[in-house]
Amino acid sequence: MLLKPTIINPMDALNRPMRELRISVTDRCNYRCSYCMPFSEYTWIDRNEVLSFEEIERLAKIFIELGIQKIRLTGGEPLVRHNLDQLIARLSALGISDLSLTTNGALLRDQASQLAAAGLRRINISIDTLRPERFREITQRGNLSEVLDGWTAAEQAGMFPIKINAVIIRGFNDDEILDLVRFTRERRASIRFIEYMDVGNANAWRLEKTVPKKEILETIHREFPVREVGRALGSAPAVDYEFLDGSGEIGIIGSVTEPFCSSCTRARLTADGKFVTCLFAETGFDLKQLLRSGATDDAIRDNIRSIWTMRMDRYSDVRWENLRSGAGYNAHDHKKIEMITLGG
Repeated sequence: MLLKPTIINPMDALNRPMRELRISVTDRCNYRCSYCMPFSEYTWIDRNEVLSFEEIERLAKIFIELGIQKIRLTGGEPLVRHNLDQLIARLSALGISDLSLTTNGALLRDQASQLAAAGLRRINISIDTLRPERFREITQRGNLSEVLDGWTAAEQAGMFPIKINAVIIRGFNDDEILDLVRFTRERRASIRFIEYMDVGNANAWRLEKTVPKKEILETIHREFPVREVGRALGSAPAVDYEFLDGSGEIGIIGSVTEPFCSSCTRARLTADGKFVTCLFAETGFDLKQLLRSGATDDAIRDNIRSIWTMRMDRYSDVRWENLRSGAGYNAHDHKKIEMITLGG
């Protein structure tokens, strides 16, 4: 039976509703990408502390009752979580209008058909470079061919069109912007270019490494003219553009140089049950403790609503205001939850 949500839709302190939930199903990953997991040593979340599928389903149901319209599964790498298709089936049964997943694609070839059969219809694959040697460099252990095979398997399973995520880093892959556009146009996929940003604490972020959204757009427009479509639903992180020749679209996420905190409607749930209200948050709020101490759904719902209504996060706005004003900004002065833990 599909869930019929009682939409409460709380507004935060800056009048932003809660509409999208990103659920990290694990902090483990088979890659060690430099902008996300550049650790030689890292203390993984104990498996006993990771939310079970039943716990994730219960929390998802409560979030839907609070007005969540979209759920995205993330990690770590979500496909390293065993039997992920079972969780997708549980979440699909709740009747959520948009259930998607972000993956590095390395394990997708062997799982795509099961994921689709369980109800997954939309998928994002992270591909930052089309050069095998660069791909190996940034992931430290990945093979581009495996990811491309996973892409094909996902398409064959009915998850079409595929969306590609590409983080653009100055001096590493900024010379591949047009190559990525050509490749995705040929495969009738949509690509999202993402400004390199200071998620977590360990990626040695510097502003000089960030290729601004404006520069990415100008590079593309010179070769493939586009027109702006805007943000989906007015609040999506990417500004979308369509090609004037009708051959698809691109999106650009400018979290650093064109922050969109004022329209952010995203909540996050870590693999160990922390409710996080900002990608750049220092801490989260423990929902797992409520779950495992016998709290009722009403009590958990009230807790989530209370946290959201007090939310005042505008980290990217503040970062950019400081950078533009010359006041100075040092990312390392701001302790944040690591990307591998939070899940993006």
